[in-house]
Amino acid sequence: MRNAERDRARIYLDHNATTPVDPAVLAAMEPYLRELFGNPSSAETVEGSVAATAVERAREQVAASIGARPNEIVFTGSCTEADNIAILGVARAHPDKRHLVTTKVEHSAVLGPARALEREGWRVTLLDVDERGVVAPEAVATAIGPDTCLVSVMGANNEVGALQPIRRIGEICAERGVLFHSDLAQRATYVAVDVERDGLHLASLSAHKAYGPKGIGALYVRSRRPRAKVAPIMYGGGQERGLRPGTVPTALAVGMGEAFEIAGRTRPTEAPRLRALCDLFRTRLRSSLDGVHLNGPEADRLPNNLSLTIAGVEPYALIRHLADRCTFSASSACGSTRVETSHVLVAMFGDGPRARGAFRVAPGRFTGEADVAAAAAWMVEAVGVLRGTAHAA
Repeated sequence: MRNAERDRARIYLDHNATTPVDPAVLAAMEPYLRELFGNPSSAETVEGSVAATAVERAREQVAASIGARPNEIVFTGSCTEADNIAILGVARAHPDKRHLVTTKVEHSAVLGPARALEREGWRVTLLDVDERGVVAPEAVATAIGPDTCLVSVMGANNEVGALQPIRRIGEICAERGVLFHSDLAQRATYVAVDVERDGLHLASLSAHKAYGPKGIGALYVRSRRPRAKVAPIMYGGGQERGLRPGTVPTALAVGMGEAFEIAGRTRPTEAPRLRALCDLFRTRLRSSLDGVHLNGPEADRLPNNLSLTIAGVEPYALIRHLADRCTFSASSACGSTRVETSHVLVAMFGDGPRARGAFRVAPGRFTGEADVAAAAAWMVEAVGVLRGTAHAA
């Protein structure tokens, strides 16, 4: 009982890592977890036809949320899988062009397949970012050559919230005749995306970053001219245009569709509300503590993201101190024997105290002002204790 009470009292501020499932999403999914169990690939049966109709409705919802056509949405097992299909699939479809351009601050779901291509003889250009974590469009233009097949730049950084200038990069790619892919896992929930306006040929999406279920993502693959040509990297029954074989999980697809429809509907009011909560948290800390640094842009950032470094405070010590009260995350990866500094913060600042001390606070749809005020007060108190401990040592 004590653990249940503790969990109810804890304030969750890690929505860039994952989000709780919205109750409306769960309600939409539930029938397909119970009585509507048909296989959407078996559309000739009554049960399969019901499931197939639900999957197509979800496809329409996801497509509408990013300005795509329903036939351009491929359901995948995750956003990571969508990134892999995009990058490796484009490579397989264009064996005569063996150059990829991306950035040093991409998610490992992009950097992983990029490194795999490099091991296969591809040339990979990793672009620098400035101290805000933003890549210069001019650097993208300079990097593109006659053998460039794909440019991949994330829509928003998951650690420091930096919004990348994808519309301008899309224009550059269009001018050069190069395919443009973006991982939109973080951006699509809170910032409006239009794949046509932004010049995207491929885009990866995540359900669980949008108050939907884990275990499903989607890949937008442009079917209009210029069409994005992608070769399959998996083989099976030919589902999802042959790019993601396997039975589509109807309930998860329904959940993702509902989550993206809700995100599109609530974005105009939710984004400024979350931005105000982040501003409140930051103001409370800065009014009580010295040495509080914001990592990432001041303005062009995810509305629900705060990446902070507090001078003299080790983030894992802060997380442990507040574990029973609130949840947030450190930017560095903690292993059994050492702490590895985040590649994103290293790209921005180098491997120094600013990068090693970074942590992330991310309120969400069900976070209130009282939650943020309480968490900020607890953090101020914890910093005082930790700084006192450090001074005593």
